[in-house]
Amino acid sequence: QVRLVESGGGLVQPGGSLTLSCAASGNVLRPYNMGWYRQISGKERDLVATITSNGRTSHVDSMKDRFTIARGVAKNTINLYMHDLKSDDTAVYYCNYQLQSSPEYNAWGQGTQVTVSS
Repeated sequence: QVRLVESGGGLVQPGGSLTLSCAASGNVLRPYNMGWYRQISGKERDLVATITSNGRTSHVDSMKDRFTIARGVAKNTINLYMHDLKSDDTAVYYCNYQLQSSPEYNAWGQGTQVTVSS
C-alpha cells in the first residue's frame, strides 16, 4: 500500500504562484509514475502533469507554460510549481501514484484545494 499526502493548497490572487507538494510513503515500488490531477467543481478529474521515478516529465499542453512538475528534495516526493494562476485553475488538486509494471497498484491523495480569487 502507498499513502500520498498533499500539501500547499490555499487561496491565491490571480497572477500569483503556488507550489503543491506530495509525499509518498509505505510500500513505494519502482519504477513508478506520479502525477497531479485536478478536478474543477462539477467536472471530471483531469491530468495536469506526470513524472516518472527516473525524472521524466510530461505536461498537459494547455498548462505547460505555467505549471511545472518536478521531484522534491526528499525521496518519493513531487512538487507542482504553478505560476500566473487564473480563476479557471480553481480546483481540488490530487496526487497520484502508479506502478509502471502493474497500474492496478496505485494510490490517490486526499486532494488539496486551490482557489484563485481576488
